[in-house]
Amino acid sequence: MVKITKESALDYHMNGRPGKIEVKPTKPYHTQTDLSLAYSPGVAYPCIEIQKNPNDVYKYTDKGNLVAVISNGTAVLGLGDIGAMSGKPVMEGKGLLFKIYGGIDVFDIEIDEKDPEKFCEAVEKIAPTFGGINLEDIKAPECFYIEERLKKTLDIPVMHDDQHGTAIISAAGLRNALEVAGKDISKVRIVVNGAGAAAISCTKLYVALGAKLENIVMLDSKGVITKDRENLTPQKKMFATDRTDIHTLEEAINGADVFVGLSKGNILTQDMIRSMNDNPIVFALANPVPEISYEDAMASRPDVLMSTGRSDYPNQINNVIGFPYIFRGALDVHAKAINEEMKLAAVNAIADLAKQPVPDVVNEVYHVNDLTFGPKYFIPKPVDPRLITEVSAAVAKSAIESGVARHIITDWDSYKKNLMQLLGQETKLTRNLHDTARMHPQRVVFAEGAHPTMMKAAVQAKAEGICIPILLGNPDRLNRLAQRLKLDLTGIQLIDMRADQEQGRRATFAKHLAEKRARQGYTFQEAYDKMYERNYFGMMMVETGEADAFITGLYTKYSNTIKVAKEVIGIRPEYNTFGTMHILNTKKGTYYIADTLINRHPDESVLIDIARLSAHTVRFFNEEPHIAMISYSNFGTDDIGSPLKVHNAVAELQQRYPDMIIDGEMQVNFALNKELRDDKYPFTRLKGLDVNTLIFPNMSSANGSYKLLQALDPDAEIIGPIQMGLNKPIHFTDFESSVRDIVNVTAIAVIDAYVDKIKSNK
Repeated sequence: MVKITKESALDYHMNGRPGKIEVKPTKPYHTQTDLSLAYSPGVAYPCIEIQKNPNDVYKYTDKGNLVAVISNGTAVLGLGDIGAMSGKPVMEGKGLLFKIYGGIDVFDIEIDEKDPEKFCEAVEKIAPTFGGINLEDIKAPECFYIEERLKKTLDIPVMHDDQHGTAIISAAGLRNALEVAGKDISKVRIVVNGAGAAAISCTKLYVALGAKLENIVMLDSKGVITKDRENLTPQKKMFATDRTDIHTLEEAINGADVFVGLSKGNILTQDMIRSMNDNPIVFALANPVPEISYEDAMASRPDVLMSTGRSDYPNQINNVIGFPYIFRGALDVHAKAINEEMKLAAVNAIADLAKQPVPDVVNEVYHVNDLTFGPKYFIPKPVDPRLITEVSAAVAKSAIESGVARHIITDWDSYKKNLMQLLGQETKLTRNLHDTARMHPQRVVFAEGAHPTMMKAAVQAKAEGICIPILLGNPDRLNRLAQRLKLDLTGIQLIDMRADQEQGRRATFAKHLAEKRARQGYTFQEAYDKMYERNYFGMMMVETGEADAFITGLYTKYSNTIKVAKEVIGIRPEYNTFGTMHILNTKKGTYYIADTLINRHPDESVLIDIARLSAHTVRFFNEEPHIAMISYSNFGTDDIGSPLKVHNAVAELQQRYPDMIIDGEMQVNFALNKELRDDKYPFTRLKGLDVNTLIFPNMSSANGSYKLLQALDPDAEIIGPIQMGLNKPIHFTDFESSVRDIVNVTAIAVIDAYVDKIKSNK
């Protein structure tokens, strides 16, 4: 872990715009009409509708996606009672986590009031603004009263995350750790060190899961909480033990199965862990210093199952695994509360998720390949993208079943897809691509089968039903790599194009290529030698019909791949060149950019082909192409160099293809701002239209533009490169491509191949 210094933390919060969160408009606001709709007089209409039907507030405002993070600063993480204002950075941080993990908007509210009654009154007065309330960093025992009162007086979800967040995550971890250890929760002895808000809530939830009160021992700063002790709070009384033979942690933990620490650092010793039963479970959750370090706990005995609150060790118990998704599910059904049923639903969803195969994105973040359910992985990682779909859906379902939901969800598949789109895990475009490919899976050859990313993509594409993969490479090497990556290659064909048994296939391919390229000086021997190369061999599989599509590019330079594609596959007869396109999915819309990789310095005729190919490709994605050809000048303001070349290409395209919606040359700002364009150049064929396709005058500008946009907007989804103009589905990736990128290109290749088959059969 990177060491966090005071200076770096202060700089982080201070530099640029102070703080960590802001408010952004979600509706247009540039014109007078926009402003009149947003405020007076237009705003009166939704106000009247809400007055008629209060539930319409969820329809016309952000209430259904707005949570208040509220604190009085009396128990700020690790800092204690530092006051409301001093706790504001923590509340802003909580707001940031809500947004990035759950897509939930937050107002952080710091109330300078320690009196529980007055605090509750303040919250109750502002509650109509919000769809939910997250109480944060309020000291015990006041936090118990505050939460219980607000749950009774308000008709929106209220949750004190310090209590229930830790409880839900640790309960999920405990359920799975007990399974790994082979123990029954109703029989294990549990020691809880700490009796604050989090400890009380955790222990209550363990009981709800089946733990027996008589098997639980809780300790506070005075030692074991026994029934004969005076002046116990109601919460502590609930877990006071009848035992009189134990007083200290050392005595209590002897023979125990589970230790849960919610206290302070370095109070648990190795000898104490050694005194526990076989396969002991140790949750040392004090932050930032746990009750015992991970290293010391693991060194004490080999069979310990260990969790901490730290991200640099396995099985981190982190509230962020829960609260964004619990509130997400509650908000989406306009819930009146977060009840016990919903908490248990979250526990079970989190626990079950740890047993599923781990997504590649999680392995990449943690630089591992071996995250499988067991001693070192029984709690999902906070970055697991499936948490929002699994936990939120489970909570929403439970809210409906337990009767606290105002809105009923019936199409759960659609709901989960919408959640994935919310956080950019999947867009409507990629979902449609994958769904279409799954309807007609094709045989796809993956050239660099021994590249870990390519192999993972092939396995994932098969698991999603997108294609029937074929991996090129030495089978022994491929199997060893798969074993190391913990990938299942069952059902995936492995072909070693250099093996002796492939001699006949190489000869057949070489004969075909030599005959096809005879007038270009090819001999059989030259063609045969080339069949030892993965790109030649794989493309020939597609050319001869042994496969339907081909994916390459992680190792090979584009210039080499392009040369092979031209030789083996060839360009479609109606074109003189081929090109590539990248798709940018942004919050503003979807844009198609060409030519990003193939034609370095296209002349007018090549630009014409690129525009025609782009129009064809955009229609392939079920959109009508509105094409702007880009330059640094507008409509003839410069009559030399690339502007003239683009200008002439547009003129010829408009003459030869009068139905094509294309214009230029024009600068990018005019292409993407129709009001500016239409006002300045009302004669354009693009008048009144939003441009979705950008053709650049050369590869440098096209490639640089899409990469610049990608760098400036990390949330933008990039799909590509997409091949345009080859005779058969040969698609390229590049060395930067992720598993997801390759799976997306594979889906396109599969659809491409299927469309080709349909055309051939007509």
